[in-house]
Amino acid sequence: MSTETVLNDRYVLISQQGSGGMAVIYRATDRLLGRTVAIKILRPSMTSNPEFIEKFQLEARNIARLSHPNIVTVHDVGRSIGPKGEMHYMVMEFIEGSDLKHIIREANQANGDNGLTIEQALHFGISVCAGIGFAHRAEIVHADVKPQNVLITNNHQLVKVTDFGIARALSETQPGTREDVVWGSPHYFSPEQATGERPTPASDVYSIGIVMFEMLTGKLPFTGANQRDLARAHVKEEPPLVSDLATGIPDTLVRIVRRAMDKSPSARYRDADELMKVLLTLRDSLRGIGTGQSRPMAPPPNAPQVQPQQPAARPIPIRPGTGPLAPIPAPRQDSRVNPAYPAPPHQTGAVTPPPIVRPQMPAGQGAPMTQRFNAAPEAPGQMSNLSSVRPQTPRVSQPASSLTPPPQPPVDPTFYNSRAMRPIAPPTPPRPLFDTVTIALAVLALVAVACLIPLYLAVLQARS
Repeated sequence: MSTETVLNDRYVLISQQGSGGMAVIYRATDRLLGRTVAIKILRPSMTSNPEFIEKFQLEARNIARLSHPNIVTVHDVGRSIGPKGEMHYMVMEFIEGSDLKHIIREANQANGDNGLTIEQALHFGISVCAGIGFAHRAEIVHADVKPQNVLITNNHQLVKVTDFGIARALSETQPGTREDVVWGSPHYFSPEQATGERPTPASDVYSIGIVMFEMLTGKLPFTGANQRDLARAHVKEEPPLVSDLATGIPDTLVRIVRRAMDKSPSARYRDADELMKVLLTLRDSLRGIGTGQSRPMAPPPNAPQVQPQQPAARPIPIRPGTGPLAPIPAPRQDSRVNPAYPAPPHQTGAVTPPPIVRPQMPAGQGAPMTQRFNAAPEAPGQMSNLSSVRPQTPRVSQPASSLTPPPQPPVDPTFYNSRAMRPIAPPTPPRPLFDTVTIALAVLALVAVACLIPLYLAVLQARS
């Protein structure tokens, strides 16, 4: 005889995955769809209480309205009557992994109660804010945010928020009313929840702040022997700073967590979406300086300053004989080139260059050409100003007759552009002031006017 438990002849319970204050979580198989699911079954001690049954059904309806990658999906809800009595259950997607509380404990054992890395804490915190922020936009408050209700896959990439067991729609909330029960878990609920007030989106922000505090430090901000002591601590005691219990935390992140855990709801971030935007901005700025998988640490005192190495300059190829140390040839002087100023011998003192001589061009041969002057040779070991700008090329001696420009033909000013010296079209002859067509039209107009004048006079006489 089979001992397996089957709900409504469809869901086969396989093993228990976890338990909470009012329900037990099982791993099960859906016979109809052939998939693995998670089933939350209300405890038998709660089935006799209509109030808890109503809360359980409200949880199913609230989660069924939410469809978000960071929220556990609800597939079904129902009631089964079997050998063990009446069971109220809810069917959800199964997450292969563990909860955030288990991950924090593993990190404390590996790092000596130092919590998660900054990169991990920001990743999990942003994902939780994304899921709960979506619920806030749907006017739903989670009211029980804690690491046990955050499921994480084995590769730590997918984060799912679950257990909206005491969530309430904001449209059904009456501000200022109090309940006989305390909403949420004592270590994570807000001061207003500790005093019995209905939770708000700012209450979820306070709980997310405590979860961030625990992820970064590995510890809880408040401890107490019982629920009453914890409630009093949430209401009256100021929480410690993250930097008081952990090192290497950026000051901006310390202030963000401190604001999220403020005693006054109006002083916190108004909802999870606003907190998520702040955490995203911080994560992008930290990735710009490269936090990696470790906390950003300050350099030790008296540490040597390491200057960044500059990339080596690329060598510039230099042709032989043209480098910066190549000798600059002095211009050769020839009596046939400039007989008035023969080349003086080399001197040890300063050399005064001769004046510029412009050759006289014969009349009628156009504008004179610009001539380069011959500078006197420098003294040994001395460089002229012109040689520092452009190396001079030695000139080749030529006959004096070859330097005389050939006769130039006269320039027609109407054929060339004076600036670009490019051919332009000859001017178009002017058109006559009156052509034949214009004269003919004028004559016709005069004839028409002459014909209309007698007609106009006749009309005037007829009227008189």
